[in-house]
Amino acid sequence: MEFLGTTQVASYCGTKKRCLFPDPAPTSTTKDSYQSYYLPGYRHLSSWRPSLLHKVISVPPSSDEPYNLTGRPPTVLPTLRSALHARYSTRDWHHANMVQLKGSETSRYWAGRLNTDSVRLMQDKDQLTYQMQEDSRRNLGERISNIDFWRSELVYELECLLRETQALETAKKRLECAADEIQGPLKTALECLYYREKRKGIDLVHDDVEKNLIKEVDVFKDCQEILAKLAQRINHQLGINRDAQHALEQDLSDKNSAHFIDEKCFNLRNTSDSINFYHGVEKVDGTVSVPVTWAKFSEDNIRCSQHARANSVKLREDTEVGLESTSEEMWNQFVSTNLAFNNRIAEVADAKNKLQAQLAKVLQEIFQTEDTIMLLERSIMAKEYPLKVAQTRLETRTKRPNIELCRDEPQYQNVCSSRIDIN
Repeated sequence: MEFLGTTQVASYCGTKKRCLFPDPAPTSTTKDSYQSYYLPGYRHLSSWRPSLLHKVISVPPSSDEPYNLTGRPPTVLPTLRSALHARYSTRDWHHANMVQLKGSETSRYWAGRLNTDSVRLMQDKDQLTYQMQEDSRRNLGERISNIDFWRSELVYELECLLRETQALETAKKRLECAADEIQGPLKTALECLYYREKRKGIDLVHDDVEKNLIKEVDVFKDCQEILAKLAQRINHQLGINRDAQHALEQDLSDKNSAHFIDEKCFNLRNTSDSINFYHGVEKVDGTVSVPVTWAKFSEDNIRCSQHARANSVKLREDTEVGLESTSEEMWNQFVSTNLAFNNRIAEVADAKNKLQAQLAKVLQEIFQTEDTIMLLERSIMAKEYPLKVAQTRLETRTKRPNIELCRDEPQYQNVCSSRIDIN
């Protein structure tokens, strides 16, 4: 039979070894009418001895059976073996009952203590389980709060970085537009130099206009180079900003996933449907960080983004300064070139006006000279007849005879008149 609160391997549940009584003969009477049993706490029922067995039975030796050489009679007669085994005294019966009651009381006492300890252990474990579950839930709530904090910080930093990146892209477009707009004035200055090479003669002079045009071309090229370098720096900074943005977005995505998972774990209860046993899961450690390194990772991402934003702000300020300085320098050079053009145009116009005035005077003088020539020709024509008269007189007087050919005053006068008329 099996008793509550005992194990089958207990000493009182196994086959009891007899110490005093020999084993009964395998008769039907003893086999059917007697079964020994043992209670918890009562190990040996045969620790007492029946008084009947301590009496020495004096039986004279019979003629049929030989007498024992030792002189000691047999303990139990073979014919009374089964009868003696099945019979006990009243004292023995009361003692056995008393022992059984004491064993039962002892078993109940220890069972009561075991039940009390079990109940107390269950209460302690229930309280400990509840406390650990509440601690875990509180830790999950704190973890969710930390995730919410860092997630809000990441969202704010990501928005600031996106605005700064957009402003930097706008600055880049302005630089590109400014560089493209410089190309027009540069072509104009080069065309001016090209057309001024078509000047001829003494007008092909290296004047202030040409010097300012060459300087203007150099200024335009320098400004384009400055703007191109700023655009390259902006491209590099945009790459850094995109890397920081990717890190923030990845961290924010991980934070969202962790927040969803931890919130789901936070809402789990003992009555939830999705709970189950996962044997050995507590032995698997797949963590890659601790709270300090976890917070430092997000802090490093935010610090990297802030550093990128600071560099972007400084680069935008450099862009503004570069645009203003290049614009002012190009405008000053443009004003200088236009002033040189105006001065040169004024000089050329003045020289032209002077030449035109001089030309008018020369033309007037030429006209007067032509008139004089015409008068001279008329005067020469008018002197032909007096020359003819003088020459005729001289030729006629050559016909005077002999001594009459005298170089007198009339002869001298006619010769002078002929020479004057010829000259």
